[in-house]
Amino acid sequence: MNRIAISFFAGAGGLDIGMHEAGFDIRLSVELEQKYCQTLKINNPTFNVVNADIMEYSKEKIYKDAKLQKDDVIDLIFGGSPCQSFSTAGKRKAFSDDRGKAMLKFVQIVENTRPKAFLLENVKGLLSAPLKHRPLKERGIGFPELSEDEKNGSVLNYLLNQFSDYNVNYKVINSAEYGVPQKRERVLFIGIRKDVKKTFEFPTKTHGKEGKPFITIMAAINDIKDIDHSYVKYSEERLKYMKLIPVGGGNWRNLDKSIVEKAMGGAYKSGGGKTGYFRRVKANQPSPTLLTSPIQKSTNLGHPYEDRPLSIQEYLRIQGFPDNYTVNGSITDQYTQIGNAVPVKVAKLLGENLLQVLEK
Repeated sequence: MNRIAISFFAGAGGLDIGMHEAGFDIRLSVELEQKYCQTLKINNPTFNVVNADIMEYSKEKIYKDAKLQKDDVIDLIFGGSPCQSFSTAGKRKAFSDDRGKAMLKFVQIVENTRPKAFLLENVKGLLSAPLKHRPLKERGIGFPELSEDEKNGSVLNYLLNQFSDYNVNYKVINSAEYGVPQKRERVLFIGIRKDVKKTFEFPTKTHGKEGKPFITIMAAINDIKDIDHSYVKYSEERLKYMKLIPVGGGNWRNLDKSIVEKAMGGAYKSGGGKTGYFRRVKANQPSPTLLTSPIQKSTNLGHPYEDRPLSIQEYLRIQGFPDNYTVNGSITDQYTQIGNAVPVKVAKLLGENLLQVLEK
């Protein structure tokens, strides 16, 4: 039996490929960015990819664009909505930001279209985000107490309350615990329509303390070293310091005390751990979370042994895309698309569990 699925925020296709491999029949993949649509189409010619804004969609438009009949039942609507409005690294404007409004539109589509299940992926910071962000300088003595909407976690409560027709489970998933060579934590919301009367359970962890050893980054990428890698070269200044970081893993803290302040510049006296500065990824561990730029000063993802950042080809391997996957756009566009994706293996595992629930 074909299980019909609809995808929003498709990006480079991590979730779509995983769900397709799990067995879902994805009738429509919606993506706002034209460049990302091209990536999906080039690599997945059988997918029905539409370049459009989720804000334009209704139940009727979904059925029309997916070429569904009125009596067709949608089993799953899924997507990884934009995360910037909930990230702890951003201004946390939540649903007042256009990207946050896109998540609420996803909720509205689910409630109006009533698929049997939905899956929504986002950053872990969503769990602690307030509906209304009050700057730190406006808190404490001399300022009013935080309102309920200004308290941490109010976004989560609001979001869960919007799903009136669904039993919703949510969990922070670390991809490394499921056999992905990357420590990537994301929150997954899975909802099963109440009248379906079935329960979703998240996949059992397979790697880590209670399972197999984590898959290290070098175990994942070591066999793709003899190719032409695509990456952005370090500036001469950055390269000078990166060559001083121990091979096998390290960061700015490994620089000699006589040069570290000069190397770090203004960041040296700033707060926080600054882990990403002059970072070489540790060879004997899974990669840190792949970011949309591995060459920014604060988010550097240097190769464990070579004097360069991780390449596009290594990004693809770590995220579980096929080695021959063609990513459209500039190299910056390519890093962004792959870095934003859900690891294919995690998507497939979630899809397989959802299918088991729907077919019980």
